[in-house]
Amino acid sequence: MVEVREWSRSDAARFFRAPTADDDKYSRGVVAVRTGSPAYPGAAVLGVEAAWRAGAGFVRYVGEQPVIDAVLARRPETVGGADVGHSRIGAWVIGSGTDPAHRDDTETAALREILSGAVTVIVDAGALDLAADARAPFVATPHAREFERLQQQLGLSLLEDRAEAARRTAVELGGVVLLKGSRTLIVGPDGPALAVEAGTGWLATAGTGDVLGGVLGAVLAANPDAEPAEAAAAGAWLHGHAARIAAGVLDGSPGQPIVALDVAHALPPAIADLLA
Repeated sequence: MVEVREWSRSDAARFFRAPTADDDKYSRGVVAVRTGSPAYPGAAVLGVEAAWRAGAGFVRYVGEQPVIDAVLARRPETVGGADVGHSRIGAWVIGSGTDPAHRDDTETAALREILSGAVTVIVDAGALDLAADARAPFVATPHAREFERLQQQLGLSLLEDRAEAARRTAVELGGVVLLKGSRTLIVGPDGPALAVEAGTGWLATAGTGDVLGGVLGAVLAANPDAEPAEAAAAGAWLHGHAARIAAGVLDGSPGQPIVALDVAHALPPAIADLLA
């Protein structure tokens, strides 16, 4: 049976710090994002927004021009277009807001190149089918239905125990699996499963997974020497805490509906609270 360790506020706090006079945009973490599509440009906008608001010092967006335009309209600080080797990328975020059924050969080749590199990759949604061939360190972030499809792709039988199923999938893939849900599990090929329950039911709304991808990219880019599973758990905890702030449930009240951008907007106060 897989050991499950509850991830706490103090665990998460170790992955965040206030920048000093010696920091620059590169030392704060560089995130590259290749997400969204003309059909779902919002996924790119949300992920980029979240990466910035989770503390990234530099964010580059790579994608089709209509999506670049949407990203820059929302976040003009973002650098749009392909990296030419000077960005010192600390983490990639790929797959959100895309569908592998509509992915052409050029896009597949580009994603495979990212997954063949040395930089940690957050693999979501429409890129999950490529994770099995990755050579880069990665964190795969499926929700329940995506996780079921991923297990089927790998030829694995379905298990009722989520931690056991996530561990078996992580071993088969050779990377970290972050299984989203009301109780998020982060499981690598070895070590304990990390359980994060910092969120709220109001988080179950479209686009919050895209926000999570951006948060994870920022946290992993800012902590290059950390274990990916632990850095991912810290990002998941921050994401949930931001949702609780946005929904107004910290005092135990029922709270209020939120949208994905509300979660992104609450990330800075959530970090400030962790640093207090």
